[in-house]
Amino acid sequence: MVTRSQRGIVKPNPKYALLSTCSEDIPRNPHNIRSALSHPGWKAAMGEELEALHKNQTWQLVPRTSNMHVIGSKWVFKSKLKPDGSLDRLKARVVAKGYHQVDGVDYIETFSPVIKLGTIRLIITVALVQKWHIHQLDVKNAFLHGVLSENIYMEQPPRMADPNSPIHVCKLQKALYGLKQAPRAWFDHFSSFLLKYGFFL
Repeated sequence: MVTRSQRGIVKPNPKYALLSTCSEDIPRNPHNIRSALSHPGWKAAMGEELEALHKNQTWQLVPRTSNMHVIGSKWVFKSKLKPDGSLDRLKARVVAKGYHQVDGVDYIETFSPVIKLGTIRLIITVALVQKWHIHQLDVKNAFLHGVLSENIYMEQPPRMADPNSPIHVCKLQKALYGLKQAPRAWFDHFSSFLLKYGFFL
């Protein structure tokens, strides 16, 4: 006997929707920088990512010195799909190789509190009983807003080095995905914003 799901409507898995969509319209996620640069869509996505990072003042280029501990960087590519399986956009992201970081040198504190699912359910239940209004928001690229307190140096993104300073390194001013302290930096930034507007933590 087949019964209806008790969890409501389930979003269809995009990989099954691909069966009814022309796969030639959706470029594969490149596994290396050479493949990405050969496709105009991925190349444009890389340009958009670099422009956003520069606008956010994520790093400044500084001369490399012998006493610097420089971590690596890499590109991550992903085709973002719509619920029906068609292509939404191509996303290229610069990430830091956090596994190159050294404890006590590149980071000290990494803990970031995360709310438990049971707490969320409790708040929603209380709000329902009390007839409170609930608002939610999503911060895009949340980790990129966190300000770093440590001096972290990173290699320039592969194949996208500044032509005027090709051997310089990036001194990170804002957090990047991949850094061990990125969640902590975002929490510190967001919690200070909440406290400023009268919330209690």
